[in-house]
Amino acid sequence: MSWRAIAGRLFPEGHAIVQTGDMLDGVGVCGATTFAVTGTADHAEVGVEACLAMARAVLECVRGHPGRPILFMIDTQGQRLRRRDEMLGLQRYMGHLATCVEVARMRRHPLLGLVYDQALSGGILPSAMCADACGALPDAEIRVMNLAAMARVTHIDLQRLRDLALSSPAFAPGVRHFAQMGAVDGIWDGDLAQALLAALATADPQDRRAERGLARGGRLHAFNVAERVAHDG
Repeated sequence: MSWRAIAGRLFPEGHAIVQTGDMLDGVGVCGATTFAVTGTADHAEVGVEACLAMARAVLECVRGHPGRPILFMIDTQGQRLRRRDEMLGLQRYMGHLATCVEVARMRRHPLLGLVYDQALSGGILPSAMCADACGALPDAEIRVMNLAAMARVTHIDLQRLRDLALSSPAFAPGVRHFAQMGAVDGIWDGDLAQALLAALATADPQDRRAERGLARGGRLHAFNVAERVAHDG
């Protein structure tokens, strides 16, 4: 489904989101709330320019519209795997975007993310995954790495990884597995405007992903390990 169709369902009172290249930018109105919107479209590669565009949108909202909620609408094939971007230090641009997101959080802007198509690898990490609440549509695809690539990197037999994926969400791509691990807060289905407002009402600036992963049975040790590190020192 196109981002325009999704935006129409998210913002029944209207929106002024525009696509420039593979970047989204604008505002949308849901109920009585105006949202700043930024993000990506058309399976965008997140490179230097995309990071700067989203960072600029976040900072412009912080400067011009104190406290306005910010929504990241994400459809990305991951970070751009180009020598140019790597030589420019793409990881630093991603870090800059994540820092801008944190600045917005410190200025009390509610931060929401929505994966409406696909989100791979580093393309989602400094935006929607840094938000206070990250949702996904039921048919969206989220993964860090496909199993064939994982087999090449880890030198674990592909069939062994397929077997592990049946019992461990950490090895299995898909929205529901990421929700089970706590990385995705919820799957937005049906009335997207109501889902958006519900996410806004319950968005938590504290990082609860490890806690959610334990409660949902997707990550059984991360929360307890983090608690020991935090309190045993």
